Amino acid sequence: MLYLVHMQVNIPATLAPEQADRLKAEEKAYSQKLQADGVWRHLWRVAGQYANYSVFDVAGNDELHQTLMGLPLYPYMAITVTPLAQHPSAIALN
Repeated sequence: MLYLVHMQVNIPATLAPEQADRLKAEEKAYSQKLQADGVWRHLWRVAGQYANYSVFDVAGNDELHQTLMGLPLYPYMAITVTPLAQHPSAIALN
């Protein structure tokens, strides 16, 4: 199943810079592995924000939930999920 996911990151100013840098590095490695595995199909930055829109391809809600909870920055994110379905007028397949 495909899901459009909006992630808004809000790292608190009270978090030590070294810890924030470590979490960002872990986040990058985790997200790149998911991309290489075909789970994180698309990743777009929202210009001017610490946010992104992404498309995930997973078996269902539970797998998406576990994948998102695995993000090192998950505790500092506001996440919105929209399930996607093939549009009957689309000429391209998923």
